[in-house]
Amino acid sequence: MEVQLSALHWVYLGFVIAIIGFMLMRRDTTLICIAGIFGIGLLATTSASGSVSGIFNSFIYAIKELIGTILIISIIVSMSRILIRTGINEIMISPLTRFLRTPALAFWGIGLIMMVTSWFFWPSPAVALIGAVLLPVAIRVGLPALGAAVAMNLFGHGIALSGDYIIQGAPGLTSSAAGLPVNEVMQASIPLVIVMGAVTTVSAYWMMRRDQRLGKWRSGLIAAPQDPLQSPGPFYEADRASLSLGAKRLFAILIPVLFALDVIAMFVLNLQGSEATALIGGTAILIMLVITMLTHKGKGFEKTTSYLIEGFLFGFKVFGPVIPIAAFFYLGDSGFLAMFGDTLPAGSHGIVNDLGVALANAVPVNGVVGSITLTVVGAVTGLDGSGFSGISLAGSIAQLFGHAIGSGLATLTALGQVSAIWVGGGTIIPWALIPAAAICGVDPFELARRNLKPVLIGLVVTTIVAMFLI
Repeated sequence: MEVQLSALHWVYLGFVIAIIGFMLMRRDTTLICIAGIFGIGLLATTSASGSVSGIFNSFIYAIKELIGTILIISIIVSMSRILIRTGINEIMISPLTRFLRTPALAFWGIGLIMMVTSWFFWPSPAVALIGAVLLPVAIRVGLPALGAAVAMNLFGHGIALSGDYIIQGAPGLTSSAAGLPVNEVMQASIPLVIVMGAVTTVSAYWMMRRDQRLGKWRSGLIAAPQDPLQSPGPFYEADRASLSLGAKRLFAILIPVLFALDVIAMFVLNLQGSEATALIGGTAILIMLVITMLTHKGKGFEKTTSYLIEGFLFGFKVFGPVIPIAAFFYLGDSGFLAMFGDTLPAGSHGIVNDLGVALANAVPVNGVVGSITLTVVGAVTGLDGSGFSGISLAGSIAQLFGHAIGSGLATLTALGQVSAIWVGGGTIIPWALIPAAAICGVDPFELARRNLKPVLIGLVVTTIVAMFLI
């Protein structure tokens, strides 16, 4: 199959390379993405006004595509605020502390609890939800604070976030960029997430125990543990005392039951993607509303809005850098038609598809090359410390290689997602480690150094496994 590449294709490819280059240099890519949208719009419409309007329209298109993910994260954070301030989170987690009796049990126990909690609350809120309760227990049984931070990072920001099977924010973004149904990417990611998680966590634990035996362990302690989502103030203690112990215990039981019922409903009703996200989001809103009204009583109406604002501020702060880069990469597929109309050359199936066909005709591409490329691209896009800012790029490049190879599109997409999230989602980029580092009172650079070797070993092994799955 022959395809005729035009200036649009080459300009798009040039900006993709430029974006990767800027990420390698740890420079912000927003300006480059906007310049790319403007340049492609100018070629497509041959009109300055059309290309300028295309910048704004591309942002609208990206926000429409991302709004579900932004909303669910904002709502989950809003709910977590009221759980933290009332102390319900402590009661939810406290029964699990009786099982953490040794350093090994503390490491794996904190990790598994963090992973499960992160599936429902996302890692950053989950750190706040469980860290304040489990960290003192872990330290008391002999697990260093840095070891607890490693467990939180690898299981939460690594395993849970790279799969994201409940909220489905990450697979939603990558599947959209790759032109695949979200369930295909999720199914393809399962073996990769398992391999990456097992290799990385086992390596990290073994290295920690080895260094402790050899006397090479560095604690990395810099401060007393803090709560990264807590907003201290004169009314904080009042919030904790506003609900009776019985009410807190009731909610501590009811909340996990409600989310468990959501999971059962997803399986029974076959809810996936936006439908599953809506169910989780709606449940979180109702929980937040009920607890807020009972906690603040007459001021509950105003506090409800306050918690929602805090959640939205967090959500848009996290996704602010994602919108421009997503807007650019949506141009590679269906977004081009929505922004600039049917101005592609005759016979074109989208910029990325055309480049994939041209690549297949120009060079021998196979599963080995594709797997290595997606791992590297995912890792590079994560260097900015935001695992989500680059997974649209990973999905687009997976689409390119998948069409060129003729198979393995879902696996390549999942591999790019896993790589991007593990690197940029909060495991080896110091400025992305601050929530876990703050609550454990350790140096984020020491935490990043401790995670680096296990994550790199995991990426190598996972890439090799992906080669056999394509």
